Amino acid sequence: MSISGEGSAKARVVAGLLRDGDRVLLCHRSPRRRWYPDVWDLPGGHVDPGEMPGSALVRELREELGIDVAVPSGPHLREVHGDTFDMRIWLVEAWVGSPVNAAPEEHDAIAWFDGEALGELALAHDGYLALFREVLAERRV
Repeated sequence: MSISGEGSAKARVVAGLLRDGDRVLLCHRSPRRRWYPDVWDLPGGHVDPGEMPGSALVRELREELGIDVAVPSGPHLREVHGDTFDMRIWLVEAWVGSPVNAAPEEHDAIAWFDGEALGELALAHDGYLALFREVLAERRV
């Protein structure tokens, strides 16, 4: 368990980087959100107590996007650490269903973006743009 700078346990968070060819899916966080309002973010959320991170990813993508994914069988793609959270990000390239905004209380929009459009967005984390471009570039090799 990680401890935040304030001495409390850091939230464990999971996220899915959905890639479809040369584009990635992002969710726009509602301006009314307490944490990271009005920015584009990856779909995902908190790991519940006693829950495995891979299972949390499956649950979160179903709750937020209405899609079904397999529990990740490999390692996560990247880790992001903040003052109050530790997040694991998995690359997701296969799912069942069509992503929709199934959590309108959390996101006011979802959209697909290619590499060029990503540079115009206000993103939830400084490292996202490099990660997205890296993942999209790997697809072309």
